[in-house]
Amino acid sequence: MRKWAVIYSSVTGNTKKIAEAIAEAAESVDIFRVQEAPADLSSYDIVAIGYWLRLGQPDALTLKYLAQVENAKVVFFQTHGAAPDSEHAITAFARAGYNLGAGCEILGTFGCMGKINPEMIARRKAAGADDPHGGKEAHERWERAASHPDEQDLAAAQELVGRMEHKLDLREKYLARQAAKMAEC
Repeated sequence: MRKWAVIYSSVTGNTKKIAEAIAEAAESVDIFRVQEAPADLSSYDIVAIGYWLRLGQPDALTLKYLAQVENAKVVFFQTHGAAPDSEHAITAFARAGYNLGAGCEILGTFGCMGKINPEMIARRKAAGADDPHGGKEAHERWERAASHPDEQDLAAAQELVGRMEHKLDLREKYLARQAAKMAEC
């Protein structure tokens, strides 16, 4: 297996749980809070970067760090109060990728719901029905998110490691075949 760096930002513990699940599944891994993550990632084959969402994008600490990440194979993982397949969640992956430094390749993504910071819920409860973060639908979403990440989310995060390893194995085999074909010409 390849050497992984797992880097995360977490306030409520959601993203930390996912980071730990990913790290547990990787055979060779170093795990860092984003505040302590190395600037030089050249000794890692895969860099998994996890964050919570703020205003539809990675939190401020992660955004600052992403700009420093260069020439890396990156896997994003995120936790949020929205459905994992929502436009909000998908757009956040794009925003994370946009903020990466030069020469990076995004190998894959993983997202799951996570319990929302109680302070945020208290502020949102005062929002009117026309506020996208208020109303009955939001309250139902907050209740669904409160039980995440759950065991199924953690297992899926661990499966991500195998999928990314397999993806790189297939690519290496393909590139070796292409190089052999070019050598025959």
